[in-house]
Amino acid sequence: MKRLLLIGGGHAHLGVLKSFIATPPSGVEVTLVTPAPRQIYSGMVPGWIAGHYTSDQIAIALAPLAQRAGVRLVLGHVTRLDLAARVAHVLATQADAGLIEMPFDLVSIDSGPVFDPHAVAGSREHGIALRPLEQFLSLWPRVHVQMMANAIEGGETSTLSVIGGGAGGVEVALAVAWRAHIAQVPLRVQLIAGHDGVMASSPAAVRERVRRTLPARGVRVIDDDAIAVERGTVVLAQGNEVVSEATLLVTGAAAADWPRDSGLAVDGRGFIGINDRLQSLSHPFVFAAGDCASMIDHPRPKSGVYAVRAGLPLAENLRRAIAGRTLKHWRPQQRALYLFSTGPRHAIASWGTWTTEGDWVWRWKDRIDRRFVAGFSPARARPG
Repeated sequence: MKRLLLIGGGHAHLGVLKSFIATPPSGVEVTLVTPAPRQIYSGMVPGWIAGHYTSDQIAIALAPLAQRAGVRLVLGHVTRLDLAARVAHVLATQADAGLIEMPFDLVSIDSGPVFDPHAVAGSREHGIALRPLEQFLSLWPRVHVQMMANAIEGGETSTLSVIGGGAGGVEVALAVAWRAHIAQVPLRVQLIAGHDGVMASSPAAVRERVRRTLPARGVRVIDDDAIAVERGTVVLAQGNEVVSEATLLVTGAAAADWPRDSGLAVDGRGFIGINDRLQSLSHPFVFAAGDCASMIDHPRPKSGVYAVRAGLPLAENLRRAIAGRTLKHWRPQQRALYLFSTGPRHAIASWGTWTTEGDWVWRWKDRIDRRFVAGFSPARARPG
């Protein structure tokens, strides 16, 4: 009996679990190690901030999903892989569990990106990071309520900064601004986008549409790099300081240290290097997908839309590896549909250079997101 260890409950591994529910693999014991008992769907977090969803509506419960898949669930953080002995060192989060060793024959990693506290000085002490998402969902409501109370009691407009000019930072800034607007609470929201500006890697038409939307929704854009977060201020690269009673960090994907420290081949940014069989470049018994990995021959942006598509190819190759069969090659799609929420029930769509927007785009996004989460509920965990 072989032992397959799944590390992380990310989008790709959700697809693996769903596949294993439909057709249980034979000759293998499967264990899933992940820090939290639920997986927060990142695409709906801005909608949760804006008040459109409850936390339960954007979360996927992992225990019933794992149970239906015949997978053992262990809550914990992997700290290191001993690749020679094929043992994972896990810091379990259950009470009194402590450090445990988990042997494996095959391992698949979909642990997602992490927050890099070194990217902006002082961010750990004075900022609020979007990741890990479970921690943000716990912390943000208290911060939000406190800021609203301060604004109401003090009678002065408070300032909140969002650091990060990518799609995530844009959506979070717009969501916060909208939530303050509907609560009729004075709050100044500023997006510190970096010297390249808002959504620098997106097509010009998309950037222009977003550039128009931000000030229309009450978000000030600052095209400069944040170099430090201090109590009550953010220090910019050009030497200026801006007031910021609360600072959110949405600075994009960073790689965890433990895959590199374990000896896995990584790319220049520290992400696990994989081939088009979703297999480690250095250790063929290690598989990886999602934002923790980089497909070296077919690089794609760090985005959930690509991670979701990797689920079924990953499940197929894990089955083949268990059975000792030849692995299948897989290439991610060249383009992806992006749907960005803008605060209210309104969104922007882009597909390559094509872009549009409207309330109907939000309804489209809302249907896709709700269907994705509902697809992993105990009643609907079927392939599809």
